[in-house]
Amino acid sequence: MRAVRCFLAVAIALAALALALPQVAVARESVNFSGYMPGTIVVKTSERRLYYVTMDGKAVRYRVGVGKAGKAWTGSAFITGKYRSPAWSPPADVKRDNPRLPDVIPGGSPRNPMGVAALTLSGGGQYAIHGTNVPNSVGGFVSYGCFRMLNEDVTDLFNRVYVGTPVVVER
Repeated sequence: MRAVRCFLAVAIALAALALALPQVAVARESVNFSGYMPGTIVVKTSERRLYYVTMDGKAVRYRVGVGKAGKAWTGSAFITGKYRSPAWSPPADVKRDNPRLPDVIPGGSPRNPMGVAALTLSGGGQYAIHGTNVPNSVGGFVSYGCFRMLNEDVTDLFNRVYVGTPVVVER
């Protein structure tokens, strides 16, 4: 009987602790979201989250890696291209910081930072929403301004959006 009481006390304490901890999005999930038209992508860099607005005041929320200090940006853009297994050419500032990088890393290479898919953004072609071959980088301040997603999440988003989809980037 005493063992049962002890077990119940521990179980109740663990349940109370779980309820007290902040809930962290570890995978895509549907959440309440308002203020934007359905079909809009909203990136909140301070949260390191990307929202794809759906119907009825909801959005699909994804974890993303965002621009590191001095590389983050805000503003509006739209999707200009959708690419599966894209090749990657490092932009000038990345190449300057990492001169040993090759001029092109082929799509499908484990060294390619774009992962399984990329959604390029208007504004000069430097930025994209893309997958990654380094999943533990998702959720951090890690990029030169792109938005890095888990490969399974960028595939899900890729299938939801079209060229022309509006993108809003906020702090």
